[in-house]
Amino acid sequence: MSNPDLPEEERVRLVADLMTARRAVRMAREDRDAAAMRRARAAVDRAKRGLGERGPGWWRDGAPDLNRRMAVNTDYADWFRALGLD
Repeated sequence: MSNPDLPEEERVRLVADLMTARRAVRMAREDRDAAAMRRARAAVDRAKRGLGERGPGWWRDGAPDLNRRMAVNTDYADWFRALGLD
């Protein structure tokens, strides 16, 4: 989730940057251009970090940062198992 405290103008700019970077990833994949792929993925990472989707947690409610963890290894393990997806 993006940081809801971002000013609207900045959020709009970062979303546009992210979409441009994702198109660049697609084009690099189609062209099989490794250097372009590295640049495009770096641009995706910059935009996602700017939006707060990667990097340190932006929330201040004391909840743990469970990003990049498997649900079965978190407090949500029972809920995840109940979905029957494991």
